[in-house]
Amino acid sequence: MKTLKAGLIGFGLGGRVFHAPVLDFLEGFELVKIRETKEDKIKVIEERYPEVDIVSDSDAIINDPEIDLVAVIIPNKAHYSVGKAVLEAEKHLVIDKPFTVTTEEADELIALAKEKNKKIFVFQNRRWDSDFLTVKKLISEGKLGRIVELENHFDRFRNTLKENSWKEEGDLGTGLVYDLGSHLIDQAQVLFGLPNAVTAFMAKQRTNSNITDNFELLLHYDDVKVTIKCGMLVKEPLPKYILLGEQGSFVKYGLDIQEATLDKAEKPLSDADWGEEPEEQWGVIHYEENGESIRKKVKSEAGNYPAFYENVYQVITEGAEQKVKPEEARNTIRIIELAIQSDEEKRTIPFS
Repeated sequence: MKTLKAGLIGFGLGGRVFHAPVLDFLEGFELVKIRETKEDKIKVIEERYPEVDIVSDSDAIINDPEIDLVAVIIPNKAHYSVGKAVLEAEKHLVIDKPFTVTTEEADELIALAKEKNKKIFVFQNRRWDSDFLTVKKLISEGKLGRIVELENHFDRFRNTLKENSWKEEGDLGTGLVYDLGSHLIDQAQVLFGLPNAVTAFMAKQRTNSNITDNFELLLHYDDVKVTIKCGMLVKEPLPKYILLGEQGSFVKYGLDIQEATLDKAEKPLSDADWGEEPEEQWGVIHYEENGESIRKKVKSEAGNYPAFYENVYQVITEGAEQKVKPEEARNTIRIIELAIQSDEEKRTIPFS
């Protein structure tokens, strides 16, 4: 089995929780270098990955001839410049969502990857969330009939500003619409394709906030209404998903458990029940069938974050179809741009 040697640039939440554990776990990858300069994070790397080299300069990874794949998990505004350097060094690129902060940057990286005959994999890991996989399955099964509406939330409660965080600075590429919104926009694309138009409302609700910390985004389709909502001042949990069809409804509370499990290092990814939600988090379906009204819990599909990197491996070594295409991630950025325009101009913007 061919081994892909990987380097990881950045060991913040994303690198520590989502990338390093999976690269270390999956057969076919060897995590050989991590770029990190902060002592507390270096200590974690040394404890968890004692065989990995820790470097202070990204170039030590980008220019290493032994490395096949570089995962870039850094502030959004640097995605383009560092991603470009990786591709110019003729290495495959994994880049955290959002892909870039503008579609112009995304288009340039896509063109460069084709020129260099390398692949870009944008980390839209929440395609493998337990709840999203469950919604996707329910739609395919057809119990709800023709789907007419989806409401998708990603809410938090943090009423203070996070100190010394680039996510609170207010630069282009920060704010909830780029952070959490990019996940939900991507999920809408998977389910329904590109929208006809976009309508958005954005706000800075926390005192002295520099970023959009609340938004509501309406994606217009021919037959389906998709509403995406994120907020930082949601103390009492709201439904994560509301799915409505001609024959019934599905409502689901609670977030996928994989992030929390990885963050606490509670269990290995090899566990047979990895990603399985407790029954109290299962959603409820209520539908009509043969004149009978049926209401019951739906067992959640198991979440599967390793599937992203499994596909990365298959694409590079076997020529498999890419699950998250960079063009799709580029279109997510385009929808974000249109949403910002919609909010500024207080009108619905056709997708273009």
